[in-house]
Amino acid sequence: MSPIKLGCIADDFTGATALANNLVRAGMRVVQAMGVPAQPLDVDVDAVVVALKSRTVAPADAVAESLAALRWLQAQGAEQIYFKYCSTFDSTPKGNIGPVAEALMDALGTDFTIATPAFPDNGRTVFKGHLFVGEGLLNESGMQNHPLTPMTDPNLVRVLQAQCQRKVGLIDHKVVAQGAAAITAHIAALRADGVGLAVVDAVTNEDLVRMGPALKALPLLTAGSGVAIGLPANWGLAPSTQASALPPATGLQAVVSGSCSLATNRQVLAFIKAGRPAMAVDPLRIAAGIDVAAEALAWAQPLLAGGPVLVYSSADSNAVKSVQGRLGVEEAGAMVERTIAAIARGLVALGVRQLVVAGGETSGACVQALGITQMKIGTQIDPGVPWCHAASGVAGPEGLHITLKSGNFGTDDFFTKAFNQLSLS
Repeated sequence: MSPIKLGCIADDFTGATALANNLVRAGMRVVQAMGVPAQPLDVDVDAVVVALKSRTVAPADAVAESLAALRWLQAQGAEQIYFKYCSTFDSTPKGNIGPVAEALMDALGTDFTIATPAFPDNGRTVFKGHLFVGEGLLNESGMQNHPLTPMTDPNLVRVLQAQCQRKVGLIDHKVVAQGAAAITAHIAALRADGVGLAVVDAVTNEDLVRMGPALKALPLLTAGSGVAIGLPANWGLAPSTQASALPPATGLQAVVSGSCSLATNRQVLAFIKAGRPAMAVDPLRIAAGIDVAAEALAWAQPLLAGGPVLVYSSADSNAVKSVQGRLGVEEAGAMVERTIAAIARGLVALGVRQLVVAGGETSGACVQALGITQMKIGTQIDPGVPWCHAASGVAGPEGLHITLKSGNFGTDDFFTKAFNQLSLS
């Protein structure tokens, strides 16, 4: 196999897919691996995205998993490393973005890297070091109510500095607007001033493309998935429709959702308002020992032939806090993840071969329950969310089409749009 050009480490499964999607759209052949592979790469591709489930684990565990991924990617000959985190910079005050970034810097022997979650296609922009979601600041976007990683400070320089030993600086919009040469010069000045990590402003895709050439020489990049659109050109690659071709879609259709984001809650409501069958999962019934997964599968089985069904645990922030108060934050989340994953596995066993999964933690649990280890990235449904095709022992030899949707991504009609698009491809 030829050495890979770009080796990527993502801190959750949906984020990994969003990154792979942007790389494919920009011309790279990409494989996404679920966890650190046990064997060397056996396909010829330009980039590999290793998807971890490390966003909300203890910082020391996130560092260890990320370093294991780095070692595997280095063994595949990766020329540059990309640490991918959420476009809403999901983290706790103690990490994990800062600790993982610095551990990767140490392992790569580099004294400088950038940090920017900007993804303008999805309304995530960085201006004067502050992260905006749509027209408002991060801490006014609903992310302040996230059950695991509440984001209450939009100042990324301040947030990252609290997690890092190295000095954190800023490459602001005025520098970025001047292009790659100005960005390169500013990086040199920051390094001379002892800055180890720099947040980079970006409010448009053009800003991300301008960054690309200036980032070519850096051993490590840390970012959301947006920066990816400016990187393939560094290796002379251009967009190609062949990179996103998937097998024809077959089988039944279903959606499972564990996300409680505002966007996913709207998508659940839109699906229900469209007259499609939906069943809510109650965490308190799971805690009471009731086999909610079996109930959901019994409910879904006679309905699947009529089109997509939805099983969801999504709820508004007040409902989530009430459940967390009774069960505990970690236990409530883990119970729901296990149940949704069991439902996803059961749905595939019933013949579902087109599966939408909403929520980062939920996606990780479902992929593991289905025994998926690699995915081929297909066409984009909405920015950051493509259809993929994966082998799964549960699905049989034909595999299944699956999309892993970050909770915050997608239009309100995403669930129905996804299946409509696949039927036309």
